[in-house]
Amino acid sequence: MPAAPKLASFPAIRGALKFYQVCSIITGTGLLLLLAEMILKYTPLHVELFAGGSGGALWFAPVLASPDCQWWSLFLPMTNSCEMTSVGDGFNISLAILVVHGWFYVVYLFSCFRIWSLMRWPFSRFLLLALGGIVPLLSFFLEVSTARGVRTYLAEREAAEAPASVPAPEGTR
Repeated sequence: MPAAPKLASFPAIRGALKFYQVCSIITGTGLLLLLAEMILKYTPLHVELFAGGSGGALWFAPVLASPDCQWWSLFLPMTNSCEMTSVGDGFNISLAILVVHGWFYVVYLFSCFRIWSLMRWPFSRFLLLALGGIVPLLSFFLEVSTARGVRTYLAEREAAEAPASVPAPEGTR
């Protein structure tokens, strides 16, 4: 069993917890947006979201698949001879969501590593936290349960480590 966190690291743990909570919410929201973008692109709708360009301020542009494209080949990278081409011009918001979520997932992993290492949890807990940026909605549940668990642990440890209250001397009240 790993050693318990030191009392001196409690302020760092609180800061790491706040950072993890913010990263968890941003990553979870980005993952939901990414899921919506993938549904729009890879279902029979075949559209991507664009800002500006010939379609106006905010519009959906069709995505064209090559003639030899079969729906199952989209999900099998080794056999993928399918090319998807967007006909939109302007700023591709769908692509931006993909890139932003990918890069912010790295920041999220750093926040998971930070809270994991400060709390001295087992490696399986880090893997669970890392899944929060991959499994839709999981980051929201993990954020709540992790924050509650860490705060409870810190409060219990501080209460246990606090010096016992010294009774007042006789005759002084």
